[in-house]
Amino acid sequence: MARLRVCYVSAEVFPFAKTGGLGDVGGALPKYLHDLGVEVRVFLPFYDGIDPSVYSIQWVDWIRNVGIRFPWGELSFSLAVTKLPGSNVDVYLVDCPALYHRGGIYTADGDEGLRFAYFCRAVVESCQRMGFGPDIFHCHDWHTALLPLYLQTIYSWDRLFHRSKTLLTIHNIGYQGIFGSGVISQVGLSPWRERFYQEDLRVGIVNFLKTGLLYADALSAVSRTYAEEICTPEYGFGLDFLLRRRRSSLFGITNGVDYSLWSPERDPYIPYSYSMEDLSGKERNKRALFEKVGLSYFPGVPVLGIVSRMVAQKGLELIMEILYPLLWSREVRFLVLGSGGWAYEEFFERARRDFPQRLYYYRGYHDALAHWIEAAADMFLMPSYYEPCGLNQIYSLRYGTVPIVRKTGGLADTVQLWDPHTGEGTGFVFEHFLPDALEWAIGFALETFQNKTAWHRLMLNGMSLDYSWQTQSQKYVALYRYILSHL
Repeated sequence: MARLRVCYVSAEVFPFAKTGGLGDVGGALPKYLHDLGVEVRVFLPFYDGIDPSVYSIQWVDWIRNVGIRFPWGELSFSLAVTKLPGSNVDVYLVDCPALYHRGGIYTADGDEGLRFAYFCRAVVESCQRMGFGPDIFHCHDWHTALLPLYLQTIYSWDRLFHRSKTLLTIHNIGYQGIFGSGVISQVGLSPWRERFYQEDLRVGIVNFLKTGLLYADALSAVSRTYAEEICTPEYGFGLDFLLRRRRSSLFGITNGVDYSLWSPERDPYIPYSYSMEDLSGKERNKRALFEKVGLSYFPGVPVLGIVSRMVAQKGLELIMEILYPLLWSREVRFLVLGSGGWAYEEFFERARRDFPQRLYYYRGYHDALAHWIEAAADMFLMPSYYEPCGLNQIYSLRYGTVPIVRKTGGLADTVQLWDPHTGEGTGFVFEHFLPDALEWAIGFALETFQNKTAWHRLMLNGMSLDYSWQTQSQKYVALYRYILSHL
């Protein structure tokens, strides 16, 4: 069987650039594709936050000062290359300081459409100059959603790509790349020649993700349930009608995790390692963290962890409804880490002041503390309104930290409701987005926690699961081959 050639195109790739799960996937999936024999080349903008002194970065001599013409003029880029740390995967960095030296990955400068449309074209121009005709262009989210369109229009003449197929992965359909319709001509396209939705143009907008859904050969979402949910009006964010039309070419693959980074047996961020065979380190981690942050420690008191972006999607309104009554009526502790909306941050700051011995809140993100909370907590709260995949519930399973989740997206696919009669299940799952439903799930978890035999079984059930990228990357290889043979 011929070796697969994949061009992996993303706005984020860890450790070079990351704001969330998009970067985590970009930093892991290509490594494991390479281990399966795939020739994978990764493309990423050369943001000014990528420090050349940290990574061994070299210029590609024959791709320097390449001009790309637009109706308003020409803009040039150069290409650099480095390795994805811990692998032999080439990462190509598109260097255009005028667009990518902005002090961050994303900006509010008003030209995000141009920044990422240019990135798509620079990827294709680079592949041309390298003579690299991939079997699959694997694009991610709205930032790279114009690449399939460019291949079928501006670059349709190039036989190098005549056998290439495109896969667009949706990590979060809530982010679509919606801009004023003037951006179409700005990025070298025509509102009449290309297939843009005319109703959008009539109200003066263009939607990059919607355009990608039209032009990509295949679509995927980051979990099976999320692929189904985005075909409904409730979760489709206005694109459900188009996704239903493309249902036969829409697939769901749950994200994997890198257990070399997230595993209690070898986690460098926690003071005490532990395993399925010896769980004693978990309680020691709890006690050590409590001493560090000033919470009162009593053996046998359940601890609930929250590590989250503080945004409406994450179901924080439900937590705000039940937190104070829970702390008043139950002997529990909370470890909370996250930032985002001011109202959410202020709520947890106030809760910390009101319950200084029972709730700890860290405002912001701290990677080492996120690991430690996973190791110290008994339960992990994720009552999301929607969750395309979610990673923290998968981390929690491996750390023996029982997830309490809403039945949506990747949470529904990765957490099975505990059944005390059969001893099967890995967590506590509620369906309706209501405070009472979350309260029921927490109550069920706290009741089960008192039965140490049942709780031990529940922990081991979760710790034994395999959501590694070794497993999930095989599903992507199978999908690539299906696309090439059937679409």
